[in-house]
Amino acid sequence: MLAFGVSVIGRPATFLEDFRVTWSDYHIKQINGGRAIQLVLDQNSGCGFASKSQYLFGRVSMKIKLVPGDSAGTVTAFYMNSNTDSVRDELDFEFLGNRTGQPYTVQTNIYAHGKGDREQRINLWFDPSADFHTYTILWNHHHIVFYVDDVPIRVYKNNEAKGIPFPKFQPMGVYSTLWEADDWATRGGLEKIDWSKAPFYAYYKDFDIEGCSVPGPSTCASNPRNWWEGTTYQALNALEARKYRWVRINHMIYDYCTDKSRYPVTPRECFAGI
Repeated sequence: MLAFGVSVIGRPATFLEDFRVTWSDYHIKQINGGRAIQLVLDQNSGCGFASKSQYLFGRVSMKIKLVPGDSAGTVTAFYMNSNTDSVRDELDFEFLGNRTGQPYTVQTNIYAHGKGDREQRINLWFDPSADFHTYTILWNHHHIVFYVDDVPIRVYKNNEAKGIPFPKFQPMGVYSTLWEADDWATRGGLEKIDWSKAPFYAYYKDFDIEGCSVPGPSTCASNPRNWWEGTTYQALNALEARKYRWVRINHMIYDYCTDKSRYPVTPRECFAGI
């Protein structure tokens, strides 16, 4: 599939057809006729972009090549957000920069019905600045799954029946930013950004959105025949489950579920499994 093609529509598209710059357009450079983009962070500004439409359920993925070398203090984010002030839904990938030679950390977070603070962090098992890798969010009525390439690194089950909030009413846009956050991003803010290494670059291509566009047909989101609602996508298969356990055992470095200083009583969703 060509970059920035929204496949439900079934046509190739360039960046500005389906996305808009939200912050510092002079720091976003189109490449290959708009089929890929470069984001730039320097001492003047970071930058960001967003989808022109919002979506209710589906799958969103993009290929990203992250900031190489000494990227401490930088954050590259890819997320979905309902863009609502009071009761926010949000699904986050945040890639936390590192000192040269240290592993890149990816933080995920989930806001449901206005409540977030569900951070989990893993160290990536490869160098994500050496080549493009695919990062995916699958969101259906059954669960939310975060993938790195074909490896599921996080699962959030729909347990509304147990009183646990699950985002299903508000459509969300797709966003990405590159920005400076050296007060917390690397080793809790101990490692500061080295501006002598600036400018910092991240690259994006093959952005794919398959979901129910809002505004759009009102019955789309509730249609059980949408492929992302199919049996194959309602739970991890056996191979995915093994990969998920491998990541959690070998590469997870923080889980809010086990942080007793923040949550003396373990949040109920932490018992949901996969």
